[in-house]
Amino acid sequence: MKTIDALLLQKLFVAAANNLSNNKEYINELNVFPVPDGDTGTNMTLTIMAAAADVQSQKNPTIDSLSKAISGGSLRGARGNSGVILSQLFRGFCKDIRGKKELTLVDLVSGFERGVETAYKAVMKPKEGTILTVARGISEKATELLMEDEDYPIVEFAEQVVSHGEKVLEHTPELLPVLKEAGVVDSGGQGLIEILRGILICLKGGTVELEDAGQPVKLARGAGVLDDVPKARPTYSAASGKEDISTADIKFGYCTEFIILLEKELPDEEVDKLKEYLLSIGDSLVCVADEELVKVHVHTNHPGLAFEKALEYGQLTRMKIDNMREEHSERVELEAQRAQEQEAAFKQIKLERKDSGKTAEKKEEKPAQPPKKYGFIAVAAGEGLVKILEEIGVDHVISGGQTMNPSTDDILNAIDQVNAEHVFVLPNNKNIILAANQAAGICKSKKVVVIPSKTVPQGIGAMIAFSDEAEPEDNRIAMVSAMESVKTGEVTFSVRDTSVEGKSILKGDIMGINDEGIAVVGAEIADVTERLIDGMIDEDAGLITIYYGSDTPAEEAEKLNQKLAEKYPDVEMDLHDGGQPIYYYIVSVE
Repeated sequence: MKTIDALLLQKLFVAAANNLSNNKEYINELNVFPVPDGDTGTNMTLTIMAAAADVQSQKNPTIDSLSKAISGGSLRGARGNSGVILSQLFRGFCKDIRGKKELTLVDLVSGFERGVETAYKAVMKPKEGTILTVARGISEKATELLMEDEDYPIVEFAEQVVSHGEKVLEHTPELLPVLKEAGVVDSGGQGLIEILRGILICLKGGTVELEDAGQPVKLARGAGVLDDVPKARPTYSAASGKEDISTADIKFGYCTEFIILLEKELPDEEVDKLKEYLLSIGDSLVCVADEELVKVHVHTNHPGLAFEKALEYGQLTRMKIDNMREEHSERVELEAQRAQEQEAAFKQIKLERKDSGKTAEKKEEKPAQPPKKYGFIAVAAGEGLVKILEEIGVDHVISGGQTMNPSTDDILNAIDQVNAEHVFVLPNNKNIILAANQAAGICKSKKVVVIPSKTVPQGIGAMIAFSDEAEPEDNRIAMVSAMESVKTGEVTFSVRDTSVEGKSILKGDIMGINDEGIAVVGAEIADVTERLIDGMIDEDAGLITIYYGSDTPAEEAEKLNQKLAEKYPDVEMDLHDGGQPIYYYIVSVE
């Protein structure tokens, strides 16, 4: 076999999706943190299955029709960071093979390279030892084999690529110490290997049927759980990648925004050249391109140069220039006033909040919203948390979080339901931020701003910082700044025995997780929660907020709240029925 036609490509993709699905629980077990959530295997499976249904239904497929189904389906169905990265691997591959009647070895290798390049670009700060490392290793091996022999039989080529990918996967603990300490390989990389194994089985004439949920997986595995890996304290921090934002030192005075209506699709290398030029005359660059347009935001001292460069690619629309130096003194006064408004608003919310109980009530259909300048979308699970978010101005709450990461399409649908020119999206979970960014890049009808909140308390803090009178960029800065001042803690239970961050954890242990990772491990929920909060308190703490979950009795939460009030008499206490699953308590300190 020297080529792959559309019919075979269709079978290969379905086999890949089925094999990933059959192994998703095994992949979930490889997750380092033993929290009871949806996890990598589930997210990757939901992502690929969103495309597989359309792929399988095509009766007379072509390479182009399959490429469109794989790229579009996975892009919109992407869930969690691993799902978004997988969708970008598919997107790059499919973009490269468009227009082909059948795929040669050269086409496959070129597609691999394009997929890896696209996926790396989608991640702001790529980490090695992850699915990206495995994908790059696979691509490099494919290129090496092609250079040896362009007529390499495809089945033998696939066998060697998969074998090399397994070796790269086995090496991931050496690149990420947290994997080595937990004794596992990277779960996203394992998912990618399962996809390739499904393809290889199909190439060799076998079939991969979708197994019933709960049935044991019979496929043999290579890389997986590592039994004899030496333990080492990890350097990984859950808070890595945080960026500080300051308006005090303004090097480039004009905030410049515009959209380029492309005359023709812009190749990735041209997008890179545009980015390089804009960075040569400014900073704070955001440049997102698709087939029809390019959205640009840049701080520069020469807006005219940015416009002139952009005109080389097409017409301009939605041009906007703000003099940040002129506005800076006003902004300082505005932020002081906004801080007072935030405090007053928060106190008012506390006065108006009543115990909502745990009985879920059916929501009434909301009337069509009138058009407005600003709208808000947030992600949360738990009736109480949903009510709090709605009370402080969120238009649409997507049900999700740790137990289920919403897809890119879920976020796009929510954006469509909010009739506003500017829509702010609060993911409230670090594993949803990439999907939110992907939705923002796809949406063309509205200006979508993603506030990268990692927890619900951060999202609430960001919402309270919003001002109707402020401009979108000013609001973004204020909301991000407010979000970053909120310390969050979560209390849940361990679903497996493991070792993380120097802590030995047994299945069923209670874990207190702060912004840096697992901070406290113990046997009692109240004790772990108290110790977690003790570690979050400092001399600047003025408010402790506790949201108790669906599995926590109200009287236990009130008892804990009272004990903390006595322990910290100078700190204001606030208790709410969050109703969230999985987490006994979510707490914040401000």
